[in-house]
Amino acid sequence: MIKIVLLVIFYFTFPLLIIYMCKKWSVLQKLGTIVLAYVFGLILGSSGIFPEGSDQYKLALQGRTALPGSELEKLINDGVIPAEDKFVNQIATVQDLIPTVVVPLAFPLLLFSLNIKRWLKYARKGFVSVALALIAGLVMVTAGFFIWKDSIPDSWKLAGMFEGIYTGGTPNFVAIKMALNVDPNLFVIVSTYDMIIGAVLVLFFITVAPKIFRTFLPKFAEEKELSAEGDLIAKETETLEDFSGMLNKKTLFPLLKALGVSVIIFALAGGISLVLPMFPQMVVVILSITTLAILASLLKPLNKIEKTFQLGMYLILVFSLTVASMADLKSMFSIGMLDLILFISWCYFGSLILHLILAKIFKVDADNFLITATAFIFSPPFVPLVANALKNKDLIVTGITGGIIGYVLGNYFGVALAYFLKGF
Repeated sequence: MIKIVLLVIFYFTFPLLIIYMCKKWSVLQKLGTIVLAYVFGLILGSSGIFPEGSDQYKLALQGRTALPGSELEKLINDGVIPAEDKFVNQIATVQDLIPTVVVPLAFPLLLFSLNIKRWLKYARKGFVSVALALIAGLVMVTAGFFIWKDSIPDSWKLAGMFEGIYTGGTPNFVAIKMALNVDPNLFVIVSTYDMIIGAVLVLFFITVAPKIFRTFLPKFAEEKELSAEGDLIAKETETLEDFSGMLNKKTLFPLLKALGVSVIIFALAGGISLVLPMFPQMVVVILSITTLAILASLLKPLNKIEKTFQLGMYLILVFSLTVASMADLKSMFSIGMLDLILFISWCYFGSLILHLILAKIFKVDADNFLITATAFIFSPPFVPLVANALKNKDLIVTGITGGIIGYVLGNYFGVALAYFLKGF
């Protein structure tokens, strides 16, 4: 039992070290906390430090992460599996339980501080481009599903996750993974490819992309109202990954209140799932949490609590470390790697190209196209980076607006698309 307690402590404290490392070394800061959490998790899971369990135990799992206690005891008493597998099952139970708890708690925290009314107020400038990005993502992810559905296991789940991350971002990607019960190995390898291809696109966006797209899309028309708001929102966005000061008394106690509200939302979502037994429980829980969190963000006392977004991201780091440690590099790379790379590339580059074509048809200017694509393909924190590359801070409001809309819609779109495609 002591080893299990230490494992839980590790999962919740090591992300703090990752945050400290990123703050201390700029090189690691550029990689990002989530990337490092996946890397360290993969190293842990592939190091052989966790016992694998007997072949009989693996057979008894039948695709599950861990065995229920009563079933495990019966198998041990009947001599089907050795007693040593009890410790293996305890580790697997912890690794399965932590994501089940932290993700539903994290998502409300990520949304509490978002001023949705203000974002929507400034949405008109890039609304057309936002709508076109949504359409492009849906079309290309759906097309990719039909192309690779027979060569990739659980391709309908992957389509849902890709739609979630293209519309929203990493938090949506994680939430949809929970809602659809995606295999940890498959999730981590998809996340790894996603990060690699995403890094290539970021580099493209901040180097040659502005010059290329400005050659055949209309020029940007400056709007003074957006320019005046741009500096404030840029400052707010830059602090999204600033974890400092969270343990100060002035910040900590309000944060605990916000966490308490998140627990209440989780409990309410669980209750809603019991009232709707005809639908998959985790799907109902995640979508209910999203809806309740959006409504809660409209409450000013809750919306003004500092560092709620950062607390949510800390829980996402705990999730990332835990899930990555469940993956085994050997089994990861046995999964149709080439098809996965092609599918992810199709979703990324295909959506971008279709968005570009639609932008040309609807006469969206180059700068708004690029900033909207940035918000959808990546997330709001990348918007100021690309706006700086475009030398156009007026775009920050539009970009952040698109990203916030993506956060809000990502879970709904991803889950809906996955279950729509499941029938094919």
